[in-house]
Amino acid sequence: MKPTKTHKCFAGETQFYEHDSDLTKTKMKFAVYKPEKEIRGGLIWLSGLTCNEQNFITKAGAQKILSDLGICLICPDTSPRGLDLAKEHEDYDFGSGAGFYINAETSGYSDHYQMEDYINEEIYTLFNEHINTSKKTSLFGHSMGGHGALTLGLKKPDQYLSLSAFSPITHPTQCQWGEKAFTGYLGDNKDEWKKHDATELIKDGKKHPNPILIDQGLNDEFYPDQLLTEDFEKACQEMGQSLQSSKHKGFDHSYYFISTFVEKHIQFHSEFF
Repeated sequence: MKPTKTHKCFAGETQFYEHDSDLTKTKMKFAVYKPEKEIRGGLIWLSGLTCNEQNFITKAGAQKILSDLGICLICPDTSPRGLDLAKEHEDYDFGSGAGFYINAETSGYSDHYQMEDYINEEIYTLFNEHINTSKKTSLFGHSMGGHGALTLGLKKPDQYLSLSAFSPITHPTQCQWGEKAFTGYLGDNKDEWKKHDATELIKDGKKHPNPILIDQGLNDEFYPDQLLTEDFEKACQEMGQSLQSSKHKGFDHSYYFISTFVEKHIQFHSEFF
């Protein structure tokens, strides 16, 4: 962990770091908010397509409520950087900035795009060894990061105490974003795709012991076609997964939406610390 910048913010500090990742075999960056008061719990935030470690911590306005509640935060980057793989930089929804929080199996990408293990192992360990003294950790995210929060959390319910998402991609095997990314990272075996699909995981019997929280804007340009929120809601109802899903008139897919409801999500997670 090499600190690169530190900013005093409310009763705490916003910090930026870089480190050498054994899993991605690249330098990776992450941002942190650490309150001054005793830490009660920690949140891992997973960002969406085109984002990096700076988007949430700069735009969401989360620091005040984190400081008040004694909750620390880590925001990792969304993909490896500094590579030049085939098609890696051609589109916003595949490759750089679009790691989808899965472990790639295709040629070239399998050597670096190990984002599921990167979050579950390297980021989780760094966070809990150096920042999150409470060792209580929950997971939340937006869009592609909402997909990551749901899938990683459903597969590791003992590791993450609670899960929430803003505008998540809930059924990626059935939308253009997911089909493109999964083909590029996993190949053509659609049975393998289902292991990284929140709706399919619920259908397969995966559950989290605590309620899942989702907020979705009804003016979201990607709703419902890419996000397929109702598919996840239906699966949760059929399989008995407790879900708190709310839809909001007038809100889009942006950080204006996230900043409006970020306190709600942090308060939600604080109940489990």
